[in-house]
Amino acid sequence: MADLSVSLSLLVGIVVSSEVARRIALYLLPKRVWTIYVLEFISTFQLCACTHELKLLAEVGGLEPQIALTVTYVISVVHGLSFHGAICNPTGALEQLCRGTLTRRGALARILCQLIAAVLARSVMPHVWALALSGLHSQHKLMGFKCMNSPINAPLLQAASVELGCAFVIHTAVSNADKVEKYRVHAIAAVITTLVYAGGHITGAVFNPALAFSIQFPCPGNTFLEYTFVYWLGPILGMTGSLLLSDQVIPVISGKSTISKDLNSNGLRKKKMN
Repeated sequence: MADLSVSLSLLVGIVVSSEVARRIALYLLPKRVWTIYVLEFISTFQLCACTHELKLLAEVGGLEPQIALTVTYVISVVHGLSFHGAICNPTGALEQLCRGTLTRRGALARILCQLIAAVLARSVMPHVWALALSGLHSQHKLMGFKCMNSPINAPLLQAASVELGCAFVIHTAVSNADKVEKYRVHAIAAVITTLVYAGGHITGAVFNPALAFSIQFPCPGNTFLEYTFVYWLGPILGMTGSLLLSDQVIPVISGKSTISKDLNSNGLRKKKMN
């Protein structure tokens, strides 16, 4: 429990520090075009740094699944409430590009900020763990701050399918979250927690290329191309499937149903007239 308390305190410290940095950025750079990119960088760093600690708790600390899922839900709610318009996911930027709400330059800039923040988080967290704030951190220090095993526990095609499915579900959930605007953050956090429960034992259920680049790519056991196939191509295809469903398939089905209703109503009118 001591290790858990220290890790939770560290998570709070990361979130608070990130929030202070965001507020300073908004104060010093009000209404600047590129302020959003600073917020994107800070928020993605927060996401990656917190996930590094959560992954350490789950894999090295042996955290019980129930507690791990509870912490995942709570930190997801905190992220959702604190990101201030940041996307923190390259597939999210690509989705907005496809929908026309982001320009190519804007999407590329956001993705670049996300990847730089992911690399920075991967570099900073070992220095934090080196302080040996808990026995867990000391143990990880003795291991050289390295991931010992591959996070992929299935054939590559199955693993990529898991990441694809997770991305499809989360993008579909986000697209429809406006229907429960009052509980939007909690609903998305619940979906994320469910996906982690369902696919975490296979790939970690990351469904975020930048986050995966930070926490999964340094692990041994698979090549860079194999990680790219699972953690980059899978989520991109999942996002694409969700986009097609929301913008193409459902409108077509809705249109057909509307037409059929009109035909039925016209038929009834003709019968009444006869």
